[in-house]
Amino acid sequence: MRSTMMPTPLQVSRILQHGRSVHSAAEVVTWAGPDAAPRRMSYGEVGRKSAQLAHALRDDLGITGDERVATLMWNNAEHLIAYLAVPSMGAVLHTLNLRLFPEQLAYIANHAEDRVVIVDSTLIPLLAGVLDKLSTVRHVVVVGDGDVGPLRHSGGDRVAVHRWDELLAGKPDQFDWPVLDENDAAALCYTSGTTGNPKGVAYSHRSIYLHSLQVPSAEMFSLGPHSRVLAIVPMFHAMAWGLPYAAFMVGASIVMTDRFLQAAPIAAMIEAERPTFAGAVPTIFTDLLAHLDANPADVSSIREVVIGGSACPPSLMHAFDERYGIQVIHAWGMTEMSPLGSVARAPAGLSGPEAWAYRYTQGRVPASVDARIVGPMGESLPADGKAVGEVEVRGPWITNEYLGEGGPDPAKFHDGWLRTGDVGTLSADGYIVLSDRAKDVIKSGGEWISSVELENALMGHPAVLEACVVGVPDDKWGERPLATVVVRDGAAVTVDELRRFLEDRTAHWQVPERWAFIEQVPKTSVGKFDKKRLRAGYAGGELEVVDTRE
Repeated sequence: MRSTMMPTPLQVSRILQHGRSVHSAAEVVTWAGPDAAPRRMSYGEVGRKSAQLAHALRDDLGITGDERVATLMWNNAEHLIAYLAVPSMGAVLHTLNLRLFPEQLAYIANHAEDRVVIVDSTLIPLLAGVLDKLSTVRHVVVVGDGDVGPLRHSGGDRVAVHRWDELLAGKPDQFDWPVLDENDAAALCYTSGTTGNPKGVAYSHRSIYLHSLQVPSAEMFSLGPHSRVLAIVPMFHAMAWGLPYAAFMVGASIVMTDRFLQAAPIAAMIEAERPTFAGAVPTIFTDLLAHLDANPADVSSIREVVIGGSACPPSLMHAFDERYGIQVIHAWGMTEMSPLGSVARAPAGLSGPEAWAYRYTQGRVPASVDARIVGPMGESLPADGKAVGEVEVRGPWITNEYLGEGGPDPAKFHDGWLRTGDVGTLSADGYIVLSDRAKDVIKSGGEWISSVELENALMGHPAVLEACVVGVPDDKWGERPLATVVVRDGAAVTVDELRRFLEDRTAHWQVPERWAFIEQVPKTSVGKFDKKRLRAGYAGGELEVVDTRE
């Protein structure tokens, strides 16, 4: 027996039309800096401008079918319009990561075969520096004021340059959104490319729609029409964790940071716009905490912040909870996972230390994500919270291969599962605890040392702002940990003090012998610790290392 249900395809255009009509009074607020009023646009207007952009792309720029339209943009209203309009018209949105090296930008634009690039005027120099290498781009649309001369010079006769406002002016504010196959590509993201070239992940209309249903659910981010979302996580990184689509679907207003990603403007946004929820990587909230401690601000509107991208130190979670009444929710995922994988909310009925023990984890997987732990020979290990192995996942919003590679790469895909590269445990009730990235686990004398656990312990010291631990070669043990430490402004601490601090919190044999104090931890394009650069700096003698073995 087949069902009697309508075969209505799950499409981004349904999110657009619903948000435009049912939640037309919700708004997207774009921060404009300390000396200018924020720009406000209702969801109704976002919907009208989405239709105008679709007309401009089709009628003026000739975009048809599934051609790729790229964005090189900050988080702002125009980027949200592109998020909605481009997939809804049947084209494919490609978010260019503005923090990639120029060669990588050129690589992914050519690999995706982008036809149009929508660029923020503040990023004209970045695009102009690579435009002559973007072989498939025929049009550039500039949002905002700015000298477009460099773009015309770099693009030559091959690339036409347009102004956003002029292109949309006079266009109809309704569009006949096509009925699409829900499994067609809607958006395209590339991994950050810390090793080799970035890999392309093509999200379908179906995967985006299902992901958008899950994100605002109570066990995930718990969003609704009364929520105000401070969207700090970049829209060019893993679709901003799905927040733009989810917020538009449920009518949660959005506060966009634009290019103002430092602690001071973020604190000002919270005071002025009173968001109830925020999401970003740990480094953003580490800086915000230090700023708030030195410059008090009213952040009482924030009930929860979700921290993902890399492990959140428990000390940071407790500091926000105890000093500002803000609950930090740990989350885990990857670009390949759209990116939601798990969210760390404690089971019902728990409080105090029992609840905290769950909140320290990477979280519980939702119904649409299957997870398992796999041993070194590819064997499935028990979900008992004890067996340690690589985490593998599968589900309707998890990629099955990388774009243009002709099938699943065995190094990343195993028997229909995505190999995450994360090492950890899985409990019977679905909670993941990650001990490290497989490539970052320190293999010392036949035993594993978790670099993340050492980092979290070190960042619990009141004098430590950030700490990054990597494995380095050791003649006796094969590998030993090197601890690099950033000291808080106005604080002081010695290696001996930090060693004693760690010895009270971890096994004696895991305490590093090699230490370096640095001004800042190098970061990847998405704000994670760049451990590859630290290892290279150590190998090249660039770090001033204190070796306690001597």
